[in-house]
Amino acid sequence: MRDRTRYLYLAVIVAVLLGIAVGFIWPDAGKALKPLGTGFVNLIKMMISPIIFCTIVLGVGSVTKAAKVGRVGGLALGYFIAMSTVALVIGLVVGNLLDPGAGLQITDAARQAAGEEAAKGGEASTVDFLLGIIPATLVSAFTEGQVLQTLLVALLCGFALQAMGAKAAPILNGIGHIQRLVFRVLAMIMWAAPVGAFGAIAAVVGSTGIKALQSLAVIMIGFYVTCLLFVGLVLGPLLWLVARINLWSLLRYLGREFLLILSTSSSESALPRLIAKMEHLGVSRPVVGITVPTGYSFNLDGTAIYLTMATLFVASATGAPLGLGEQISLLLFMIIASKGAAGVTGAGLATLAGGLQSHRPELVDGVGLIVGIDRFMSEARALTNFAGNAVATVLVGTWTKEFDRDRAQEVLAGRAPFDEATLLDEDGDGGKPRPKEMAPVG
Repeated sequence: MRDRTRYLYLAVIVAVLLGIAVGFIWPDAGKALKPLGTGFVNLIKMMISPIIFCTIVLGVGSVTKAAKVGRVGGLALGYFIAMSTVALVIGLVVGNLLDPGAGLQITDAARQAAGEEAAKGGEASTVDFLLGIIPATLVSAFTEGQVLQTLLVALLCGFALQAMGAKAAPILNGIGHIQRLVFRVLAMIMWAAPVGAFGAIAAVVGSTGIKALQSLAVIMIGFYVTCLLFVGLVLGPLLWLVARINLWSLLRYLGREFLLILSTSSSESALPRLIAKMEHLGVSRPVVGITVPTGYSFNLDGTAIYLTMATLFVASATGAPLGLGEQISLLLFMIIASKGAAGVTGAGLATLAGGLQSHRPELVDGVGLIVGIDRFMSEARALTNFAGNAVATVLVGTWTKEFDRDRAQEVLAGRAPFDEATLLDEDGDGGKPRPKEMAPVG
């Protein structure tokens, strides 16, 4: 099965190239293929809530002290805030140096597109976001697909199972079997990845064409380079200093997930696989179960860089550049407003428009200038967010002494390959037992 999945991801690469060709040669046909990409991403999203629930309940329910879970969550949130701030500063510096919006002009079509995005971005406030973490019922978190709602319900159930003591064993055992079923279903869905990648890429190339890419190449290239610099010069050294793990080895280990994100433009499509792979790498189940889902809503490194650079681009293009104080206050507001939108394609654009509408309405029309290329910038946002969450999981695991570095070295060296058939370790990999509090119950 492992050999067969290698062919699967080669097929994804071929499908992406074919999608680009179809989009350029037959734009109308490319746009008509969009449902293929949407359908595949929806299949992946369907699995996110049950995977998060099972992972967290099994992890938290098997931890003897509830304080450990709180310590993991506190460290993770503190780290997320610090990294978002660093990313924001980097975006500000590069955006001010490049000044990519100079010389562009706003058309009526751009104004209309900007108005639509501003309406989307202004739909929810920070209070609405916080209240939205609480589901309507105990099970509605699963039916509505809200990551933070699922996280809350899973934590409550995990703590309840902790309090039940030995009586919780059969429940945890049953949830363990459900987790195996869910990951097996996910492995089956992954075989549709080439079809989804073909449809998603063909649609965006057919809709955008080459003209938008040519006229706005500066901000696109600047944004991609900034994201690469952030990952290589900030995350890489931090990962080595704290965990003694080489960044490029970790990114190579997650290569298939990056390909999946690149073809769907959504980091959410790789969330279930990140949970499985981080646990396989040697990070304990409680740390993975808390850090990864929380990071998808709060660890927005790529989104922070995008919001800063895009805001400066819009201000420059509309002839109304922002002062340093205005830049900082507006962008801090956007970082807060963007929580919960990390894995959703296009959410960054709506957040940008909504933030401008609230603080500087006269700048909103400028958002229309980047609507055409936002899909391509969304890919860089998603890839950077994903890399940031992978690094964060290893760092939090190291700080809480819940990371097996020897195990990670074995995995990254290829001596303990990830099981693509089940996406799940069975009683430890390669004969190496799990730590006691990660061991299956029963």
